[in-house]
Amino acid sequence: APQYHLIAAGSLLGVAVRRKNMTVPVGKVQLMQMYPISFKEFLRAADPQSFEYVNTLQQTEPLPEIILNKLILEYKRYLVCGGMPEAVTSMLGNEGMQAVDEVLQHMLDLYTLDFSKYAAPTDIPRINSLWKSLPSQLAKENRKFIYKVVKTGARAREYEDALLWLEEAGLIYRVFNVSKPGIPLSAYKDLSAFKVYAFDCGLLRRLAKLSPEVVLSGNAGYIEFKGALAENAILQALVPQSDGLPYYWSSENRAEVDFLLQQGLAVIPIEVKAENRVSGKSLSVYTAKFKPPFSIRFSMNKFKQNEGSFSLPSCLADWTFALIPA
Repeated sequence: APQYHLIAAGSLLGVAVRRKNMTVPVGKVQLMQMYPISFKEFLRAADPQSFEYVNTLQQTEPLPEIILNKLILEYKRYLVCGGMPEAVTSMLGNEGMQAVDEVLQHMLDLYTLDFSKYAAPTDIPRINSLWKSLPSQLAKENRKFIYKVVKTGARAREYEDALLWLEEAGLIYRVFNVSKPGIPLSAYKDLSAFKVYAFDCGLLRRLAKLSPEVVLSGNAGYIEFKGALAENAILQALVPQSDGLPYYWSSENRAEVDFLLQQGLAVIPIEVKAENRVSGKSLSVYTAKFKPPFSIRFSMNKFKQNEGSFSLPSCLADWTFALIPA
């Protein structure tokens, strides 16, 4: 019946296609990747006036303090609930933080059931262990994925299939290291060095058992994981705006740039800071060595531009390439 157009949706299509060796008719099926609700969409529902204001901003226009404070407040609420529709509905419906956590925990429980239902029996415990290790992997100062964090003595060959399963299920993003920022970045990726992020910051927060109150108000002990959650949320915002996943760069002297994004013929270095303090030498080391056309730093500070360096509030990450000419 060629006159009819069909739409099908599924959360484990990548896994099903690989497991059943399914084929997709060329030219007959259009594949579309769905993402969690973005902060932009969250803000449109939570504070329509602020959303309209931001949406009409000209390139790199500073925000009034009162607007920025409103955005930061909503952004922290978004970090708590993430972009899963039911969790967003609970947050915007003012049902309370306990209700939001219950929704997210229910989703995590369902994912665990999916592991048992759809994965190969030998992979199930490894998938579970990998998934549960994400908070520990990202809480390290060096966020490079280490198999021994999953299990003492674990090796790559034992867990590669489990990692691939989570990737194909759309539950994680794997961000690879590159030896240098050449074009294309994919030609310089190091398959043995990568960071693993969750596809949703709210689920990552709940997986880490981090209370909403800590995210909203801050806490003296909430340091390393604050950076991890900030990076995860920025990655979540950048992926739908980009042609493929970003990469990251590190040097022998411990300098590391969180993300490298290829935009046309340019490679853009991106640094993420969780709060207002933006000290650090990594971006400066990279800029001095490779001289990129410009760099981007996300933090809780207001917008600032200085000689090819753009500092953007993290809450504007969804508007990155609308505000900054790439």
